[in-house]
Amino acid sequence: MKTFSIKPSTNEKRLFISCPVCGGSDFKDHWDCGEYSFVQCRMCRLVLQNPQPVFEHLDNRYDEDYFKYEQKNEQLFFQLMLKSLSDIGFETKPEDPLIGQSFLDIGCATGALVEYMKNEGWDSKGVELCEPAADFGSKTRNIDIFSGTVEQAFYDDNQFDVIHCSHLIEHLNNPALYLDEVVRILKPGGLFLCTTPNSDGFQAKIFCSKWRSAIADHMFLFSRKNLQRLLKSRSFSIEKVRTWGGLGQGYGPQWFKKILDRAAKKLSFGDVMIISARKKE
Repeated sequence: MKTFSIKPSTNEKRLFISCPVCGGSDFKDHWDCGEYSFVQCRMCRLVLQNPQPVFEHLDNRYDEDYFKYEQKNEQLFFQLMLKSLSDIGFETKPEDPLIGQSFLDIGCATGALVEYMKNEGWDSKGVELCEPAADFGSKTRNIDIFSGTVEQAFYDDNQFDVIHCSHLIEHLNNPALYLDEVVRILKPGGLFLCTTPNSDGFQAKIFCSKWRSAIADHMFLFSRKNLQRLLKSRSFSIEKVRTWGGLGQGYGPQWFKKILDRAAKKLSFGDVMIISARKKE
């Protein structure tokens, strides 16, 4: 079963773009998903929708229905985020709570991780485009969530020690410009943690257009190689890459899933990846 996604409107305005990783403009057909499709850059092999909906129409997708989906699954997603942070070796306790180390979660949904990191001792904030989700998190958890994009928040230069995003970068129209903003607001030597589907994982290769992450809301589907290339072009040095998810629930017997899941982590062919990258001093 594919991940939850809002059905694209036939009235959405779409634009052709150059590849944000290598700047190329030569694409080949990759996956036909019916109402939308993916192409692949011939130079760097990035998978993307092209043409893709403009921001104003993408923005409309993150509405009350999207909030209800996030609210229903918030504890599951929260536990998965904690597991991914553990896999990459990130300690949720700040190294020195006395200096008020800062943490920003971009695409924080209802704010479960923002609240957790605040309770761990961080100066913790969130950013969320879905207004109902941002309002819910701010009011019920008494945390600081900016409703909008990170560019609209106008944070100070070099403000944050750690910036995290989980299943966000694949939704954006321009991941390169997004990373430019992350670099601007991250302190020199600061840590960026990014979780996203892995397009060169086992499940993507087996299921192709039926892969659970090949959904209408995903503008880009990165491989480990091309996401690292994009990060390096934006003043980041790569520290660690981890993947997980060998086989989706219900696609085979449980014993086989357990074997594939262990192998996916060990051999780096998992369905989802997390990258930790450091802003250069």
